[in-house]
Amino acid sequence: MSEYKTLFEKLAKDRNISVEEMRSIIVARIETGINDPDPIRRAQWEKIPHTGDVPTPEEWLRYVVEKLEDEGLSDLLRWYPNL
Repeated sequence: MSEYKTLFEKLAKDRNISVEEMRSIIVARIETGINDPDPIRRAQWEKIPHTGDVPTPEEWLRYVVEKLEDEGLSDLLRWYPNL
C-alpha cells in the first residue's frame, strides 16, 4: 500500500514542501489560467466543472483524470514509484 493518501501528498513530498504549499501552488496556477488574458486559454480553464468561482485543486485533478480516461490516455495515470 502506498504511503500517500492523495496525489497532493506525493507531489509535496517529492518537492520537500508541505501539502498546504503544494495546494497553494496548484491554486495559483489555476487562478492564473482562469484569469489569462487570452480568451482561448481562459475558456479551456473555464471548462473545468467547479462549484465556486475558481476550480479547486481536487476539481482540477478530477477533470484532468476524466479527460485522460475519455481520450484513451489512462495509461498516463500509471504509478511510477521511482520517478
